[in-house]
Amino acid sequence: MPRSFGVFGRLSSASLPPRPGTPAFRAWTALTAINTWTYRASGGRIGGSFDRAPVLLLHHVGRKSGEERVAPLLYLPDGEDVVIVASYGGAPRHPAWFHNLRDRPETEIEIGRERRAVTAQVASPDERARLWPALLELYPAYGTYQDRTEREIPLVVLRRR
Repeated sequence: MPRSFGVFGRLSSASLPPRPGTPAFRAWTALTAINTWTYRASGGRIGGSFDRAPVLLLHHVGRKSGEERVAPLLYLPDGEDVVIVASYGGAPRHPAWFHNLRDRPETEIEIGRERRAVTAQVASPDERARLWPALLELYPAYGTYQDRTEREIPLVVLRRR
């Protein structure tokens, strides 16, 4: 069974993500790299869940830098599709990976040891109405994140290619 980070998940809803360029952001980036390495080394047994929600590795390419990147993100299985949330902790802007996927929607994800090709698409209003309650049940902090921002947090459906 994947390891859960219990208290850290509850604490994560208490603050906004660190700002790019700050020491806290560099520390966050280092922790993300360690989580990604550990996830891959263990096939998702370690780092494969966060506060009881499953985690995947999202591949994306920086739209400005052209650099390949990997982001560990919570996800909701939805049949053959997978749903991720561009919450960025309720920050006023969308996360960089969201902008990167809008420019290059064809990408790959890793779930455990499986790597699959997907196409990213922002959920339609009907899909959002159906998926949002399930996402709040999966990870209640999404409600806190939505409350702290004026933007509507996008839901991204990753459809298997």
